[in-house]
Amino acid sequence: MPSACDSPIDDIEDMVSADDPTPQERQYARKSIVPRARKRNTQQTTELIHPLLCSVIPGMQKIWMRTWGCSHNNSDGEYMAGQLAASGYKMTEDPAEADLWLLNSCTVKNPAEDHFRNSIKKAQEQDKKVVVAGCVPQAQPRMDYLKGLSIIGVQQIDRVVEVVDEAVKGHSVRLLGQKKDNGKRLGGARLDLPKIRKNPLIEIISINTGCLNACTYCKTKHARGDLASYPVEELVERARQSFQEGVCEIWLTSEDTGAYGKDIGTDLPTLLWRLVEEIPEGAMLRLGMTNPPYILEHLEEMSKILNHPRVYAFLHVPVQSASDSVLMDMKREYCADDFRRVADFLKDKVPGITIATDIICGFPGETDADFQETCDLVKEYRFPSLFINQFYPRPGTPAAKMTQVPAQVKKQRTKELSTLFHSYNPYHHKIGETQLVLVTEESFDSQYYVAHNKYYEQVLVPKRSEFKGKMIEVEIFEAGKHFLKGRPLDGSEVFTPSIAEPLQQGEVSGLSQVTYSIRLCLCLLCQLLLDL
Repeated sequence: MPSACDSPIDDIEDMVSADDPTPQERQYARKSIVPRARKRNTQQTTELIHPLLCSVIPGMQKIWMRTWGCSHNNSDGEYMAGQLAASGYKMTEDPAEADLWLLNSCTVKNPAEDHFRNSIKKAQEQDKKVVVAGCVPQAQPRMDYLKGLSIIGVQQIDRVVEVVDEAVKGHSVRLLGQKKDNGKRLGGARLDLPKIRKNPLIEIISINTGCLNACTYCKTKHARGDLASYPVEELVERARQSFQEGVCEIWLTSEDTGAYGKDIGTDLPTLLWRLVEEIPEGAMLRLGMTNPPYILEHLEEMSKILNHPRVYAFLHVPVQSASDSVLMDMKREYCADDFRRVADFLKDKVPGITIATDIICGFPGETDADFQETCDLVKEYRFPSLFINQFYPRPGTPAAKMTQVPAQVKKQRTKELSTLFHSYNPYHHKIGETQLVLVTEESFDSQYYVAHNKYYEQVLVPKRSEFKGKMIEVEIFEAGKHFLKGRPLDGSEVFTPSIAEPLQQGEVSGLSQVTYSIRLCLCLLCQLLLDL
């Protein structure tokens, strides 16, 4: 497609209350972390107290960060990069020139963890400092290959600067506790932290962390835990700030957006109606993944929201299997007919809606008949967006202890379903249509700009600078399996949805340029003192 453990340091529990300093205050006066460093001598202890006397001054180093996994992980990565840059560290795209690698992991599938583990090994071979984050170390901090490494827990991203400070000095620190206030688990780190958006035009907002399910194959639950939602007002304020920084598209993300608010006495439609009030004309909101059990409660209201002109008519609803027997073994808490009810209702009430879904091939106990039911579902709905996953048993999950489907059978079913998916073109009938599309990024091959229409279908448009971040009208003249191509209409208006000029690539969100400049000057002063 042309587009788009054993550790020398104890875990540190981070209990948050209203009296604790904010992340912004920590940037100016960081709390001292006194870890049990690896066989450090008296001189090393002095370094913690008098950093200007040591050979390494935290905040002067270059950092390369790699993130694997979902949009929630990507949002966490953006926050970590922003805080580090705001403290003087230089984020680099070149791993070779970096002093420290920050590796933000995903635990959904074996290959993702394999890439993560191999990156750690590669960093160590190149004598790079390493800090690890994300769901893998949160769920399994005592894995052998994580020994001696500093870890940032998924709810501790607001303390990334503290951890990196210690790591560059050769110390190992692990922050894995849960955010709590008066004993109640919070949604995670604060939403008003500095961040560097990977795409300055798109803001990713995690509305909650964790979920209410206990799927037998899921390792993410071990890391993200039970549902914890952010208050509506905090999410609305984050969206408002994003638009003031030139963002024209917001993605809502979480492990299950449909469950939002159940722990704090509200629900997803309530949040969405508040958010659409903040969306400027021409800007768009994209909903994240929701599991069938919770969206079933709000179908009527959700159909109204998805019809709103500033909300993409798109919903990602994972079915995983069309066999009720397999769904029961997965503990998915719905049946295939529940999924059909969601899909049929929304397709009827939201004309043209895109329903994206996930399917796992070769789950333990899946028979040929079970798999055929899944194939029949795909033939019935001809999903334009289908994520096909071969089952991988994740350590510590109930599904890993079940009788496994032979590897060759799993591979064959994955191949068969993929062939079925590629046998139809979901977009051919759209050739000749006139559509409004929002242009937000560059295609992978750098030949086009990537836009999305109301149904979040990918539309490739000519790479003209005046289109970036704008809403334009195009005529569809070509349709591929995963994309459409649009020709801008002569004389049509190029509409600017942003209410402010977007931030520059790499610029820190939520931080004034004056403040940023002062911090950079302080870092340069420290370096001059060291040189003297």
